[in-house]
Amino acid sequence: MTKQARRKVQQQKKNNSQLLWGILALLVLGVSAIWFVSQGAAGADSYPLEISVDEAVAKRDSGAFILDVRQPEEWNEFHVPDSTLIPLGELAARAAELPKDQEIVIVCRSGNRSAQARDLLLGAGFTQVTSMAGGLTQWKAAGYPTVSGP
Repeated sequence: MTKQARRKVQQQKKNNSQLLWGILALLVLGVSAIWFVSQGAAGADSYPLEISVDEAVAKRDSGAFILDVRQPEEWNEFHVPDSTLIPLGELAARAAELPKDQEIVIVCRSGNRSAQARDLLLGAGFTQVTSMAGGLTQWKAAGYPTVSGP
């Protein structure tokens, strides 16, 4: 075998080795991604992303932290007794004010801003956080208590 042929065979072996290592790395990444997604899905199943007004009342009665993400003028109109106001636009900067060891139920007027706030807090590492469907409009319509003023 000529010197050039030997080099070609050695280069082919090197290329095959690199290809195998690349395939192995992709396989490990794929398995890791599947595991990570399955762990995330298990966590999502164990704590609901959204709950009804009735479920929110039950959680509040059990000691959950109620976070209102509306604007101050909406809050002054009416809000859940003993709830905390942090407008959605301020939430990222003020997330450290929230308890990480307590359930958090997020409320707004109709449920849209509370879902955004929930996703923001989930992304910030909070695990016991949910959004109330229907918002405080449904809360009030159901006859649950509210207070007004600052």
